[in-house]
Amino acid sequence: MDIKDIQNLIKFVSKAEVSEVKYKTKDFEITIKTPLAGSDAVYAQPAVYHTAPQAVAAAAPVATPAAAAVEKADAASDDSKYVTIKSPMIGTFYRKPSPDKDVFVNVGDEVSVGKVVCVIEAMKLFNQIESEISGKIVKILVDDATPVEYDQPLFLVDPS
Repeated sequence: MDIKDIQNLIKFVSKAEVSEVKYKTKDFEITIKTPLAGSDAVYAQPAVYHTAPQAVAAAAPVATPAAAAVEKADAASDDSKYVTIKSPMIGTFYRKPSPDKDVFVNVGDEVSVGKVVCVIEAMKLFNQIESEISGKIVKILVDDATPVEYDQPLFLVDPS
């Protein structure tokens, strides 16, 4: 299980509004506890086991794609005529190249292929995100200086 799988599992657990989830494999165990009284608690415990993994544990990762598919279907039905610019990485979303500069794009601005639309900071590296489509920015889906996930929608673009 890599870090992306763990982050997706944590994201799924927080959206599912359950208080605790345990995931075990042959050589790995993770317990995720969500706050019920306002305190955050996430525990990860690597462990080595000599028994076979439980069948129930395998069900948790299967539910994650199903939940994501439902969210994507809802978003697609609302704004089906628009194209989405998505985050290519995990990091912090910034609309400006630096605090004293102007934003890259606003709602109503025209973008072309290759135009920088935002910056995502990951591990102290600022990565310029370029538009892969031409069109007009219809909606900015993320607030400035907020964390974003891989493949998270950032902008809606009207390609017409």
